[in-house]
Amino acid sequence: MKTRRFFMVTAKIHIWIGWLIGIPLLLWTVSGLFMVSQPIETVRGAHLRADPPQLEAFVPVAPALTGRAVQSLNLVQQTAGPRWIVEFTGGDRKRADALTGKLLPPLGGVEASAIVRATYTGAAKLTGMKLFAADANPLELRRGRPAWQADFSDNTHIYVDADTGEILALRTGTWRVFDFMWGLHIMDLQTREDINHPILIIFSAISAISVVIGIVLLFRRRKTKVTKQGRKRKSAMRPGTNF
Repeated sequence: MKTRRFFMVTAKIHIWIGWLIGIPLLLWTVSGLFMVSQPIETVRGAHLRADPPQLEAFVPVAPALTGRAVQSLNLVQQTAGPRWIVEFTGGDRKRADALTGKLLPPLGGVEASAIVRATYTGAAKLTGMKLFAADANPLELRRGRPAWQADFSDNTHIYVDADTGEILALRTGTWRVFDFMWGLHIMDLQTREDINHPILIIFSAISAISVVIGIVLLFRRRKTKVTKQGRKRKSAMRPGTNF
């Protein structure tokens, strides 16, 4: 009798937990299904991005660093010529002309759009350029860098670092849906980066408890089914039962 009461109480708890976590489980399933169904290269817009230009052979001139400590130096080819990408100690990044060594000012809209046009391989038209400060990036960028945003008519955005001319990100409509689904999946629609917040942890723990309870109830149902089958066999074996 005690065992039966235990299973009855457990079943009720399982039902109430199911009501509590039903919506989160549905969101996890739908968002996860969408994300795994999308080829990651398509989400990243790899089919819209040209290969970076090859660096031509030349003798580079060291950048004029004016005594500042440098963390890294990278030599790259950009649309206007070869450039040093200089990362100073502390995270500040600049570019320098590799032919003269002169540090260059931040990109203007014309140069940024030229870099974007050389990067984008789609058929859509460039409709506008916007400049964002490092602390005012759109949510879809999340880089913490001053950036030019290039808007294309197919809803594609390309972001160019305003200090270095580097391509920071390429965002398509598919990427935005994927990013929203990721936010639902981790229950963080504000930053879409925090996977260690209390709401996610609590609902994950409750879901795990629900699964354990469901497994326990499976044994009860199996036992009940076996018992009923046994009773039917005994009833069938009684004299006169089949007549």
